[in-house]
Amino acid sequence: MHDMNEIIGSHDVLLVTLDTLRHDVAEELAASGRTPNLAALLPGGRWERRHTPGSFTYAAHAAILAGFLPTPAEPGPHPRLFAAAFPGSETTAEGTWTFDAADLPTGLADAGYHTACVGGVGFFNNRTALGSALPSLFAESHWEPEFGVTDPASLPNQIDRVAEIVARLPEDRRLFLLLNVAALHQPNWFHLEGATREHGDTRASHAAALEHVDAHIGRLFALMRRPCFVIVCSDHGTAYGEDGHTGHRIGHEVVWTVPYGEFLLP
Repeated sequence: MHDMNEIIGSHDVLLVTLDTLRHDVAEELAASGRTPNLAALLPGGRWERRHTPGSFTYAAHAAILAGFLPTPAEPGPHPRLFAAAFPGSETTAEGTWTFDAADLPTGLADAGYHTACVGGVGFFNNRTALGSALPSLFAESHWEPEFGVTDPASLPNQIDRVAEIVARLPEDRRLFLLLNVAALHQPNWFHLEGATREHGDTRASHAAALEHVDAHIGRLFALMRRPCFVIVCSDHGTAYGEDGHTGHRIGHEVVWTVPYGEFLLP
């Protein structure tokens, strides 16, 4: 576990949530060399198997942004990187950075960070009260239809906006950035070569979407200032017919088990 008390204040922090990414698909692609850019930075080139704190985007991100990142799948307790200060916490350890706020973005803002969010799925769209709840935790938030689930170029479009945020940030101001990547979420059929709308979304198109993400995410990492601590994880998985289930917000293994990685950018 990284000692976050040494990192907070001295490093930028990048949190990338690969919305809806399944652990089994992520693991298969990493092992077969189909996601080389992510594998090059993940410890040992592999994803860590974890359990999500929520089975759909809003629930998972509300927990993550309160410091409850996906939990290692092995028996715990497991020390957390971040934790709101409250008595009796069994997962707050010496290396945990604690904050006196109800959410992580506010805690980091109190520590001098500029906080920014580039949203992807509808819970970040700032168009409704619910779609504004998560973005409102940040000093600045961005969402456009071109960042959303229906645009095949959503991730490159989002990274363009990240470039603008980083370019205007004062050199002496630390950054906490959340990028919610929508590319893996349904619909994703258009990422699979030869697929049509009539084919619909499948496990194969989900994998193709992850290859698309890997092809572009190197530009995101290149934009980030050094030193930078990165967390890349899924917020939840999704079902493609397993046991008759499709989608998420259900208690199925493919939804609750997610890939997770953390590293310092070289």
